[in-house]
Amino acid sequence: MNRRQALGSIAGTVAATAALARVSDAKEPPKPAPKPVAPGTHKPVPLAFDPAKQPGLSEKLLSSHHANNYGGAVKNLNAVELELDKVTKDTPGFQVAALRERELTYSNSVYLHEAYFENLGGNGRASGEFSKALAAQFGTAARWEELVRATAMSLGGGSGWVVVALSPLTNDLRIVGTGGHSQALAAGTPILVLDMFEHAYAIDYGSAHAKYIDAYFANLNWASLDKRWARAKK
Repeated sequence: MNRRQALGSIAGTVAATAALARVSDAKEPPKPAPKPVAPGTHKPVPLAFDPAKQPGLSEKLLSSHHANNYGGAVKNLNAVELELDKVTKDTPGFQVAALRERELTYSNSVYLHEAYFENLGGNGRASGEFSKALAAQFGTAARWEELVRATAMSLGGGSGWVVVALSPLTNDLRIVGTGGHSQALAAGTPILVLDMFEHAYAIDYGSAHAKYIDAYFANLNWASLDKRWARAKK
């Protein structure tokens, strides 16, 4: 190797090293894992939007739903967790089973309520990668919305949730309709969440749940849905 070739080799190595450094610098540092919440210390997450400025959903409805139904679930989850801390090998089985059922119910209620309120506060206009994924899987935007609406209507006048979740089994999106808090797609990651318990709409619409569903879609926050979709794919 002559001097010119040697210098060229060194220059190439320096350039490659610099390029790798730039790529390394461009990467975001890994975020630390969230710390576990100690039993009995869950706190309500405040609304991320102004409840007085959501067309079709009144401030009274949203504030009551958030404070009483979601807030009540947080309070009850804390109480159940503290009771579970007292369980010993001598605790009757029926008592343990009842506590575990309540723990699951309140845990899911808290989680789904938080996801529900987080996906409100938008203008309802579909956009982003999640919207594209829905259209790609279901054929058109109109088709997936039709299926979500039909599932929601089937729960009207009763109780339950409609969830569009990423399935770990099939690696696709699934529309799930449940009649309570303790039913879900096992290990599924909720992306879009719609509360169909009567407390979510009765103050504004009585039993006219179809009008509530219209208002829900008009207030969907697609930026929030996109963030969830990106996290779920990772």
